[in-house]
Amino acid sequence: MITKETTTVTVDRLPGKALFGLFLAGFISILTECLPAGLLPEISQTLGTSVAATGQIVTVYALATALAAIPLSRLTSMWPRKYVLQLALGTVLVANALTALSTDYTLTMVLRFIAGLATGLIWPNLGGYAARLAPQRRQGRAIAIALAGTPVGLALGVPLGTWLGSIGGWELAFYASSALIALNMLWVLVTLPNLPGQSVAEDEHQLLRVLLIPGLRTILFALTAYMVAHNILYTYITDFLRYVGMSSQIGWVLFAFGVTSVLSVLLVGTHIDHHLRKLIVGSTVMFAVSVLVLAVLSGLPVLVYVAVAAWGFAFGSSPSLFIAGAINATGPAAHVAQSITITFFSGSIAIGGFIGGVLVDLDTELITCAALVLLIAAMVAVIGGKKHAFPRNA
Repeated sequence: MITKETTTVTVDRLPGKALFGLFLAGFISILTECLPAGLLPEISQTLGTSVAATGQIVTVYALATALAAIPLSRLTSMWPRKYVLQLALGTVLVANALTALSTDYTLTMVLRFIAGLATGLIWPNLGGYAARLAPQRRQGRAIAIALAGTPVGLALGVPLGTWLGSIGGWELAFYASSALIALNMLWVLVTLPNLPGQSVAEDEHQLLRVLLIPGLRTILFALTAYMVAHNILYTYITDFLRYVGMSSQIGWVLFAFGVTSVLSVLLVGTHIDHHLRKLIVGSTVMFAVSVLVLAVLSGLPVLVYVAVAAWGFAFGSSPSLFIAGAINATGPAAHVAQSITITFFSGSIAIGGFIGGVLVDLDTELITCAALVLLIAAMVAVIGGKKHAFPRNA
C-alpha cells in the first residue's frame, strides 16, 4: 500500500533521487564485501597471515549477511524504513574505517562479521522500499533500479579496490568506502521518505511452503553452484593471475572484467522481461566456457583477457537473472522468495571464499577445475529447468 507521503512524489513518475539512494546502498554493500579480494596480498602482509587465510575476511562478511538477512529483517520489520537503512549504513561505515586501522587478524574478522550483519539489513530492505516508493504500474522498474547496485558493485568491487590500493595502500580503499557511505547516508537523509515498517507475522510459516514451490529449488541450486564457482575464482583472482605470470597486468585484467560486467547489466536489463530463459542459459554456458579457457589456456595472456572479459559479461547481470527467475516462479510469494534468494546468494559467496582458500593453499590451479565442475552442474540445472524454474516462455 502506498502511503500519502509517497503518492505526492510518485504519482506520475519514478522518484529517481530516492531510488538512486537505494541503488547506492546496494552498491556499497556488495562493494564492501568484494573490496578485499583485489587486495589480499597487501592485507595479508599487514595482518601477518597467508593469502588464503586473509581471503576469509570475504567469507566471514558473506556468512554474516546470509545468517542475518531473514532474522534481522523480521526483527526490524516494524521499525521505520529509513531508520533501519541509516543504522545499517552507519554500522558498515564504522566497521570499514576501523578495518583500515586494524593490524590484527582476529579484530579484522570481527569487524567484517559486524559489517556483514549490517548488510543483512540492507539488501532485503531495498526491493520493498523501492516498490512502496513507486506507483503501482512502475513498481517492477523501481525494484530493478534499486537492486542494480548489487551487480554493478559485484562488477566494480575488486577493480576499484585494486586501483585504490595501488594509489595509497589497501587502507585507502576502506577509507574511501567509508567516505562514500557517509555521502550515501546524507543522500538518503535528504531524498528518502521515512516509510513506516510493516508486519511480517503472516509470513512466519511461509518459508517452507515457498521452498516447496515447483522450480524454486532448481533455481536456488543453480544460483548456488554458479555463485560458488564465481567466488572461488573472483576472491582469489589476483593470486591466480600471479600464478599464471600476469602480476603486472592485474589491474588491466580486472578493468576488462568490470567494463564487460557493467555492459552486461545495461544490455541484459532491456531484454530480461522477454528472454529470461535464453539469457540465463547463455550466461551459464558463457561462464563455463570462459573458465575452461582459463583452466587450459592460461599460458596465453591474450586468451586470459578474452576469457575474463567474457566471464564479466556472463556474470554481470546474473544476480538480476536469478532473482527474476525466483520472482517469476513464486508469484504472490515473491517477497518471501527474495529473502531466501538473498540468503542463498550471500551463503554462496561465503562458501566460495572458503573453498577457494582451501584450494589455493593446495594448488592455485585447482580453483579453475572446481569452478568448472560447479558450472557444469549449474548448466544442467538451468537447461533442464525448462518447465518451472526457467520455462521456455520466460
